[in-house]
Amino acid sequence: TYTVTAFSLTSNCSNTDQVTITVNALPTVGAGADQTVCAGTNVTLSGTGAASYAWDNSVTDGAAFAANTTTTYTVTGTDANTCTATDQVVVTVNALPTVGAGADQTVCAGENVTLTGSGGVSYSWDNSVTDGAAFAATTTTTYTVTAFSLTSNCSNTDQVTITVNA
Repeated sequence: TYTVTAFSLTSNCSNTDQVTITVNALPTVGAGADQTVCAGTNVTLSGTGAASYAWDNSVTDGAAFAANTTTTYTVTGTDANTCTATDQVVVTVNALPTVGAGADQTVCAGENVTLTGSGGVSYSWDNSVTDGAAFAATTTTTYTVTAFSLTSNCSNTDQVTITVNA
């Protein structure tokens, strides 16, 4: 509370008035824990500690978005007293491996085919194919390989079509 005293220029009189300034504490805004994701993974950022939140980089509070590059995101939280505070979160984005399933092939029915993935450290094929192991092709099929990265926990896929002539 502040008090002001005013004195008159024409008389020897004075008067006082008071004003009270209320100081509200700033909100304790949280942006959440730093995250590490694979490129293209949906990330949801949600602020805490205030009544409303505004994020930079076109992020909407509580809405998922695809993370493609490592970015530091800042949230500004506003409380019921219109006081604001900020916090930051880093979303680290690991690149996907560049996967190769090999070139499409045309073979005769029953001919052995060997599919070998590239671009990762381990490979998983659909249709019961084992990476690098020969199998007898019996029908035209598109095979999908999933390759896993050595440096991150990211994976990516590629496809190859084996056309089987009767």
